[in-house]
Amino acid sequence: MKKRLVILDGNSLVNRAFYALPDLTTKDGIHTNGVFGFIKMANKILEDYKPDYLSVAFDLKAPTFRHLEYKNYKAQRKKMPKELAQQIPILKEILDAYNIHRTEFEGFEADDLIGTIARFYEEKDFEVIIVTGDRDALQLVSQNVKVLITKKGISNIEAYDEERVKEKYGVTPKQIIDFKGLVGDKSDNIPGVPGIGEKTAGKLLNEFGTVEELIMNVDNITSKRHREKIRENAEIALLSKRLATIKTDIPLDINVEELKVVQPNFNKLIELFKKYEFNSLIKTLTNEGESKEDDGKEAQDIKIIDIEIIQDKEKLTNVIDAIQSKKSFAVKIFKEENNLRTDDIIGISLCLDIKHNYYIDVEDNEELLISLKEIFEDGDIKKLGHGLKKDIISLLRYDIIVDGIEFDSFIASYLLDPSRNDYDVSDLALEYIGVRINSEEELLGKGKNAKKFSDLSKAVLSQYGGSCCAIVIKVKDILIEELKKLELDDLFEQVEMPLIEVLANLEYEGFRVDQEMLKNIDEELSVKIEEITNKIFALSGEKFNINSPKQLGVVLFEELKLPVIKKTKTGYSTSHDVLEKLYNRHPIIPLLIEYRQLVKLKSTYVDGLFNLINPVTGKIHSSFNQAVTVTGRISSTEPNLQNIPIKLEIGRRIRKVFVPSNGDYFLIDADYSQIELRVLAHVSQDENLIKAFKEDKDIHTITASQVFNVPIDEVTSLERSRAKAVNFGIVYGISDFGLAENLNITRKEAKKYIDEYFKKYSGVKRYMDEVVQKGREMGYVTTILKRRRYIPQLKSKNFNLRSFGERTAMNTPIQGSAADIIKIAMIKVFKELKQRGMKSKLILQVHDELIIDAHKDEIEEVKKLLKNTMEEAIKIDVPLKVDMNIGDNWYNTK
Repeated sequence: MKKRLVILDGNSLVNRAFYALPDLTTKDGIHTNGVFGFIKMANKILEDYKPDYLSVAFDLKAPTFRHLEYKNYKAQRKKMPKELAQQIPILKEILDAYNIHRTEFEGFEADDLIGTIARFYEEKDFEVIIVTGDRDALQLVSQNVKVLITKKGISNIEAYDEERVKEKYGVTPKQIIDFKGLVGDKSDNIPGVPGIGEKTAGKLLNEFGTVEELIMNVDNITSKRHREKIRENAEIALLSKRLATIKTDIPLDINVEELKVVQPNFNKLIELFKKYEFNSLIKTLTNEGESKEDDGKEAQDIKIIDIEIIQDKEKLTNVIDAIQSKKSFAVKIFKEENNLRTDDIIGISLCLDIKHNYYIDVEDNEELLISLKEIFEDGDIKKLGHGLKKDIISLLRYDIIVDGIEFDSFIASYLLDPSRNDYDVSDLALEYIGVRINSEEELLGKGKNAKKFSDLSKAVLSQYGGSCCAIVIKVKDILIEELKKLELDDLFEQVEMPLIEVLANLEYEGFRVDQEMLKNIDEELSVKIEEITNKIFALSGEKFNINSPKQLGVVLFEELKLPVIKKTKTGYSTSHDVLEKLYNRHPIIPLLIEYRQLVKLKSTYVDGLFNLINPVTGKIHSSFNQAVTVTGRISSTEPNLQNIPIKLEIGRRIRKVFVPSNGDYFLIDADYSQIELRVLAHVSQDENLIKAFKEDKDIHTITASQVFNVPIDEVTSLERSRAKAVNFGIVYGISDFGLAENLNITRKEAKKYIDEYFKKYSGVKRYMDEVVQKGREMGYVTTILKRRRYIPQLKSKNFNLRSFGERTAMNTPIQGSAADIIKIAMIKVFKELKQRGMKSKLILQVHDELIIDAHKDEIEEVKKLLKNTMEEAIKIDVPLKVDMNIGDNWYNTK
């Protein structure tokens, strides 16, 4: 079997990746999309073709012999963008860490290096595969040489052998240089013969073989026009052929074994991937369970864990005694994902240290689980884990209330890098101790073939759980030290860690749903949708699938002759933006917009809610996500209770289905009043804003008075409404264009509003400028509690990305600080309710409001508790104010 060599065209592939992928930057503003895409492509090639030998060829900046022969060679090409140029050294550094051979030679292009190496190995009877985006390489195709041409994106590749070249171009690979001599190459500024196209070139070369033969036999060309073209441009054709010819005899000192594929330097690669934030690539580096540490110590510690599987109470007693003596342990709980209050825990991993690791098999032995109650509820015994919220909820179902939660590596890694998509424990293992274990997704699979934990053997579960717990113990001190370096340790210990228990209890308690009322809304929506559907059909003159953009496009733009706003690859665009612009053009448009709103309400917030009601509790148990948003805000899913649409009255009425737990309870809604504007006053130190809030004046009326230069008592409702839009727009770094769109006014008028605002609130303007400048210098901005958000877009050369970065820099300290304040309030309210032993429970947080399921006998106490606790959650330079309402459903509390 022949040995296989793969040669990668370095410049071509990194250039392809750079333009194919969106701009990626590190926290420090280093552009990395070209490098990331190159590595992804290279990994795919290596996986698919498994070469024995490998090399990457690069161009150098110095002029080549082609430039010396023809000064216009590649003259039209734009200079390499700085954002890409800075990535070439990074790519070479990473290739060196991979121990991948690379070659470059002054005076010659990568094509020539590739050609020389290919011929050298071909003559030694190797199978050679060239990967490039440059079709010049097709001239190198032979019986032993194939060329893979990258097409669109970074994954689409077209393979060429001799037969495919002939089929595509009508000539043999050897004739490609003659083909280019006649046709030229616009990308390289090779002139070719004017008036000779690809079909003609193919026909002439099939008849005469080469450019030289064609010129020598010019009188035998049948077409007079082509005959004259060749005669007049013979020298240009020969020059073009020379420029297109890849040299295969560069005096390279080639040692066959230098190109052999060897083990990478894994330590160096992990270091570089951390540096350039290629977290997803770290997972691709090693085989399962293998360490690439120089001495192998860390991996050895993890891999040879001697895990004891506990299945009887006597042995468990010994484990409990050891834990009580140690006063700390790491935990991971395995359960079925059914969201029901049933006995679904199947096993618990407990780790005191690397040498004392246990798996408690409780699948058919609940008595063992109950025996663990004393250590879980002992606040003096510290609990460590990764994603502890799920574990706390699992134990709550057995009336086990976890106390002493000390460290969660999931939350710590989120605080250190809030922009990541994934915080799996396997990532931490690789990043911080150089150990490879399966991620949960790798262990269980995904999609239709995904397994449950109960499908795995106890041996697999115990090993995985033990490894996870051991890794948490290993990374704890490292992550704590990192948090201290960034001054995030107080935020971690005082806010994010206590919040885990709060969110776990919110999910566990849930929010009761009036299913009868939900059915009534469902029926009402169905009737309304049918009525609107019939009206749409009547106006269109035909029945069609309203949900089909293609059919709707035909009706609107061909049948009704409405002006086409935008087209897509598949036809007319019927997006919401398009319909908004056509709103007054035809009565069918408002109906279509309402139809879509109602259909979404029904499918997402009615049918969706029915599917999510827990049959055991009759409640919705939404998931509250602590580590998703980069601003620090809590989000909710399944369902997203923070995003129930309220523009339509029927949408607002969906809140009516959310009711107290029973007839002895009411809902109390406590909402921070204008918290983001109050935070803005604090961080900007604007005297006018601070004064208005301290005097408890209506900030929107004050702003209207100052922006529109009218006395306060003469401010109209329209002026107040516009001032409100300006106030909140400023918080989000709104532009004159955005404000004009929101208020349906001209950009000139919107700009005037913003300019007037900044004149009256000069402290805000100064703050906005300073925070953007500081963000650009530091690479990040912070909240009041020092939460960080990295904004590499601030240094982008792209105007749109840079503008996004500036808006983000202005808004994050405000929105993030508001998020921190509501979290502190949640923690304090939860603790107060718990310490007082009250029946009332905190059941929901939505943006700036908290909802309490309050027992009727505790209403006044709860209201006082909420007001005092929320308004004193944190001290800032303006008072925090809370508005409260009580009702028999969520709708009635607003």
